[in-house]
Amino acid sequence: MKTHTRIAFLLAAALPVALFASSATDSRIEDAAKNSYNYRTVLADCVSVKSNDGVVTLTGTVQDKDDKALAEDTVGNLPGVVSVDNQIMVKSDIPEHSDEWIALKIRGELLVKSNVSATSTKVDVKDGVVTLTGTVQNSAQKDLTEVYAKDIDNVKSVTNDLVVKAPAPGDSTIDVAMDDASITSQVKYSLLSHRSTSALSTKVVTENAVVNISGVADTDAEKALVTKLAEDTRGVKSVVNDMTVKT
Repeated sequence: MKTHTRIAFLLAAALPVALFASSATDSRIEDAAKNSYNYRTVLADCVSVKSNDGVVTLTGTVQDKDDKALAEDTVGNLPGVVSVDNQIMVKSDIPEHSDEWIALKIRGELLVKSNVSATSTKVDVKDGVVTLTGTVQNSAQKDLTEVYAKDIDNVKSVTNDLVVKAPAPGDSTIDVAMDDASITSQVKYSLLSHRSTSALSTKVVTENAVVNISGVADTDAEKALVTKLAEDTRGVKSVVNDMTVKT
């Protein structure tokens, strides 16, 4: 068999294997995205994911530009993804900074923060005044829910009417399973949206719910704040902060 004929034969034989491997990777990417906490819970299955040789196309409609960015970043954290074509449309009838917008932002915050529950907390907003009702498992959770509500732009004040109620046996309304891609995206978003850490250069990697952070901080206080914000993210087991502090 001539050399060029042999090479052509080997390439033809390897082609189905390569195509199968590519198809399997695309399927894993699509399944991982659809089953992620961010897609299932935060985005409420509003985004469709299609992968072709690692190039992921996102389509669908969300209510906020932050949700569009979250969808892209979550997929970008998945193994095998080469690039993301974000075709998601942002369409909302809710005016920015309106009472309904504030309530939406607070509910979204409770979905991604640790030690609080979005499902057992009702949020009402009137002229920028937030009223929290529902049940919490302890006073610390009650206080923390109020803190997160106050962090949202245009909130004037918070009336905290949450009732402390011991959970029933087996009740785990707070501890919801989180995946690494969702955790990474939420930590990055938390750092970017916080006024004291938004300008910091950081790299965030999560493995088995352990968050590793590298980059540069101006002060020890900034580094400590980065650690705290990461620890406050739902699903995080521990944080390894290897950021370098400027001298």
